Amino acid sequence: MNDHRIPEPFHAGELLAQRLAGGGPAGAPIRDQMPEQHRHFFPLLPFVCVALADEAGWPIATVLSGEKGFVTSPNPNQLQIAGLPDRDDPAHAHLASGAQVGILGIDMATRRRNRANGRVAHASGGAILVDINQSFGNCPKYIRVRQLGPMERQKSPVEAFGTELPADARLLIASCETMFVATSSGAAAPSHAAGLDMSHRGGEAGFLKLDGKVLTVPDYPGNRFFNTVGNLLVEPRASLLIVNFDTGDILQMQGTAKVLWENHGMHEDVRAQRAWEFHIARGWLRRAALALRDTSS
Repeated sequence: MNDHRIPEPFHAGELLAQRLAGGGPAGAPIRDQMPEQHRHFFPLLPFVCVALADEAGWPIATVLSGEKGFVTSPNPNQLQIAGLPDRDDPAHAHLASGAQVGILGIDMATRRRNRANGRVAHASGGAILVDINQSFGNCPKYIRVRQLGPMERQKSPVEAFGTELPADARLLIASCETMFVATSSGAAAPSHAAGLDMSHRGGEAGFLKLDGKVLTVPDYPGNRFFNTVGNLLVEPRASLLIVNFDTGDILQMQGTAKVLWENHGMHEDVRAQRAWEFHIARGWLRRAALALRDTSS
C-alpha cells in the first residue's frame, strides 16, 4: 500500500546532524502529500507560522491568523490560507507565486502539531494556495498549553532595529516560552528534500539565553529528524519568531546560527543535548500585531 512516504527524505545537512548526534530516527513518515488527518487538522487552527525567504535568500518567519477554518486543504497536495502578511510585516513583500514556503500548524490547547513544506502556487485575493511537497507530524514535547481567543488588532508603529535590541524585545526574549524558527535547506539539497522549514522550540521562561546580540537556544531531545539543525549546518542564515500571547506583540529577527555540539554552555539545562547560537543581524518588533490572546487564566 502506498502511503506516499518519501523514500529518502533527508538532505546532506540533516544526515550529517543525525550522524553527529549518534543516529537518526527509526522511521521517517515524511510524505509528498498530506494524509487525511493532517488535512482535517489545519482547519481547526486560529493561526499558522510561515517561513518565507527575502530577495537575498534570508529566511523570514511570520505568523498568519484568522477564524478557525481560514486554513483549508482542497486536495491532498495543497493547502489554502485565507490571509496574507500585514503590510507592516517584513515578510509581506516576499510572498509571491513560486516562492518556497514552510508552514507549521500547532494547536496550543492540545499540543498537536504538523508541518508542511512546498511552494506558493498563487497569492491573490487575500489568500495563498500552496503546493505541498513534504508533510509530516511532530511530537507534542515542550509545547506550552494555551487557550487562544480572538482579539481585535491595535495598529502601532513597527520598531525596526539592528544588532542593538530594544528593551521591550529583550523582555520578550526573557519571558519567552514559545519560539518558532525558520531555516533553509540551501541550494544544494535534492528537490525532494529542499526548501524552507518552520519549526517550534519551547521551554520554561528563561530557556533562551541572550548575551548582547547572541541568543543561545538549547536543543532538547526530539524526533531525531534534525530538520532545523541539519539546515543550519548547510545554510546558517535563519529567522526567529517570538509571540507574546498575552499582549499580541510579535518579535521577528534574522541572523546566522552556529551549532554547538560540545561544551554548549547550557550545562545548567539538563535536558539540552546541544545548543546553537543565533547571532542577531536585524529585527522588527510589532506591538499588539497578533489578533489572538491567551484566555487560559
